[in-house]
Amino acid sequence: MDCKHLHFSRHAFERMFQREIDPDAAAQVVSRGEVIADYPNDQPFPSTLILGFHGGHPVHAVVARDPLTGDCYLVTIYRPDPVIWDEAFKKRRA
Repeated sequence: MDCKHLHFSRHAFERMFQREIDPDAAAQVVSRGEVIADYPNDQPFPSTLILGFHGGHPVHAVVARDPLTGDCYLVTIYRPDPVIWDEAFKKRRA
């Protein structure tokens, strides 16, 4: 995702600490990951779900982007549950 600056929400920092994902790894997931879902109606900015990898493990990041400034805000980050997500971690199981 193209971000002028990446900001971390308090929630994202808490989740990164709990899930042992450091800020550099989170930034790498955001910048190099694959957008797998768009949420254009999210407020205050449209957001996306990004799939990336850290330490060989899948990671999902929800990022909101201000279309006027290009600044991005990491909302949350987590390791997707294989029971909920397909084997590629791109789609929820039915």
